[in-house]
Amino acid sequence: QVQLVESGGGLVQAGGSRRLSCTASGSIISITTMTWYRQAPGKEREWVASITSGGSTNSAVSVKGRFTISRDNAKNTMWLQMNSLKPEDTGAYYCNALVTSRSTSTASYWGQGTQVTVSS
Repeated sequence: QVQLVESGGGLVQAGGSRRLSCTASGSIISITTMTWYRQAPGKEREWVASITSGGSTNSAVSVKGRFTISRDNAKNTMWLQMNSLKPEDTGAYYCNALVTSRSTSTASYWGQGTQVTVSS
């Protein structure tokens, strides 16, 4: 079994910063791409940023220059540093990871989500 657990969400004022983390645990052999998604109320889930095991990153235009994705492979942990937050960044943030485990072949796993609310 593989689990992803996010943390770091909360209420922040516009212009502020927040750091989210996502840690994978279980019978993990390797993790390739790790990704952050978010979902605002009444909207579809959208991609935010991704990072490969080699450290290559990519992010959505809407967060480029404000959000930074990073990871520590040894700790199976990924972070999302969010700066200059805007009210439109409000939503539930989910992490996703492509994991090869001892019990299954490579599969996609999701965390339970952490809520970020940006007040104006």
